[in-house]
Parts: sequence; structure tokens; C-alpha cells
Amino acid sequence: MAPTKVLAGARVVLPTGTVDDGRVTVEGTRFADTAPAGAETVDLSGHWVVPGFVDLHNHGGGGASFAGGTAEDVLKGVHTHRTHGTTTVVASAVTGDLDFLARHAGMLAELAQQGDIAGIHFEGPFISPCRKGAHDEELLRDPDPAEVRKLLDAAHGHARMMTLATELPGGLDSVRLLAEHGVIAAVGHTDATYEQTLQAIDAGASVATHLFNAMPPLGHRSPGPITALLEDERVTVELINDGTHLHPAALRLAFHHAGAARVAFITDAMDAAGFGDGRYMLGPLEVEVADGVARLVEGGSIAGSTLTLDRAFKRAVTLDGLPVEDVVRAISANPARLLGLDDRIGSLEPGKDADLVVLDAGFDLVGVMRRGEWVVDPELG
Repeated sequence: MAPTKVLAGARVVLPTGTVDDGRVTVEGTRFADTAPAGAETVDLSGHWVVPGFVDLHNHGGGGASFAGGTAEDVLKGVHTHRTHGTTTVVASAVTGDLDFLARHAGMLAELAQQGDIAGIHFEGPFISPCRKGAHDEELLRDPDPAEVRKLLDAAHGHARMMTLATELPGGLDSVRLLAEHGVIAAVGHTDATYEQTLQAIDAGASVATHLFNAMPPLGHRSPGPITALLEDERVTVELINDGTHLHPAALRLAFHHAGAARVAFITDAMDAAGFGDGRYMLGPLEVEVADGVARLVEGGSIAGSTLTLDRAFKRAVTLDGLPVEDVVRAISANPARLLGLDDRIGSLEPGKDADLVVLDAGFDLVGVMRRGEWVVDPELG
């Protein structure tokens, strides 16, 4: 058993609010109520301690792909995001040949079984060619429930979420199938109307894949999916807070209408996250990353992001002016709840996994702990 650690002196963000000069006790791999006399103490005065970040939607990082790489590639990407505070990550696939996706899901399922990732998100191939973004149009298909079931079976119980254009033939039946199997049905890469989106929510859809992006804009006579997804209390909306995907006013609009309880920050990261500019592959498509912005070589569509969640956190507090407690909900507690893992992660409560992030007074990351072990040690820098 690892020695008990006490992190003392920081501003600690708990579900009940922020505690100044707080203490967090880590016993082995979990948070504890109390510490024995003589426990190791780490002085974090002048810092913040927040729960480890949880990313629902991530395609890779560190030069490695979750969408098409080997198991070693996936682990490399996972480690990169851990050093940026993401202690729990769902690996997202992109549109591809159905047989390839099934084989790749089998490999990802093994990593999920080992606890390296929190499951699999299928973004495509069941999306609209009208809103395809960085997906290969030739490989898109209508959401046939039989094919949806094939991917679920290939994931061996580790499928967490699937993004669908629910207005396509078979869309609503596929949403019902996902709901029956405890898999999140997410509305995204969609050309749906307001009314069609409400039908999808009634059928069981509960997440908006990167709200605003890859869907019709909000119109005063045609409110579209954005309005339906924002106003329905059953839906959590994903937001990519990198300054490229969303104008700050759009971010504030989402928080105002959905409230902090229904927002989940995601990265939608691709290989270049935490790595650098250059040429990459996102599934079968080539991507150029310049000045940290990823775009398809052909067509110029935004192709995921190079975001890490520590940057999303700092931007939300320092530029967008959001309360720290609301950002913690969006980046930790809410995604943990969606994944059904809020009994283990998402908050700094006794009995939960000791996953946390240490931020300095300017909200720059200086420490990351996962299951009681430092990934980034704040005392070593």
C-alpha cells in the first residue's frame, strides 16, 4: 500500500463549492476522509486542486491515433492527454469501412478491459453527407440497426457512445437500440430539423456531439437541432472550447440556456494534440495542422482539434469568465455522470479514485494524479 498523502493549503473544488486552505487525503488509489499521524504532506498553498478531467470525445494525441493506430499508439495518446490532466478518456473512432471499425473496436475493447481507456465512441459512419466535416463521404451510410448492433458486439460491452444523424433512414430505430443497450446516442453531423431532433430525443438521444459544429445554424424561422438540444433537459451538450470551433458568445449562449449541469467540455482532439504542426491522417483523410488548427488538406474543413483539456479549462475561466465550479462540472463531473462512472470519478470525494489536477494561481497545470500516483509531480515541475 502506498503511503498516505495529504495535499494541503490549496483551494479545493468540491461538489458543495470551493474550500480555501483545503486538504485532500489520498490513501493508496483512493481519496480518504482522514489521514494517520505522520502522513506525507504536500504544501500546495496558492494552487487549485480540482478533479481529474474526463474526455468523452477524443481521437488521439502525442502524434498517435485512437481512430486507426495500434494499441501502442493508443497508449501513447492516452499518456499525452494524462499529462494535460485528462485522467479518464474515451477513445473515439471516425468513419471507416464497417469491418475495419469492428476489428479496431475489438482492440480498443481490450484496452478498455485493462482500464487504459474508459470505452469507445463511434463517430460515424452513420452521419449525414450534408454535414460530414472531416469524414470520408464515400464511407458514410444510413444507420441500419443491424450494422449498429455489429459495432456494439465488436466492442464487447465497452461501447460508450455513438454519434448519429438521426434524421436518416433507420436513425430513430438505431437510437432506440443504443438506449436499450445502455449506450449513449448522440445527435451530431446532422442536417435534422428542430422537429426531427425532438423525435430523436424522445427516442433516447441524450448528447449533442460538439454542439454548433457540423449541424445547421440556429435560425429564427428554422430553429434546427441547436435549439432543440439546448432547450431539452434530457440532453447534455458537448463543447470544444479551443477558440476555433466556437466564438466565446456561442459558448456563453450554451451555458446560459443549458446550464452548467448540462455541458460537457471535450477536446475532439486528433493526433497533433500535445505534439505540433504538420501532416497527419484522420482515418483515411489527410490533415494539415498549422498554428494549432487542424484542417483537411482537401476542402479545408476543420478536422478535429489540437486541444487538451487543461487549455480548455484555463480558457473557460480566464477568457470566458466562467466560474471555476461550473467549469469543473463541465470538465469532470458531468462527463463522469454520462459515462455512468460518477460513483468512481468526477469529484474529490472519499472512496473515489484519487484522480486530480493541480493548477497554479493563473490556472496553468502543474500537477496530475491518477489513482494515487503522480503523472505530473507538482514538486518536481
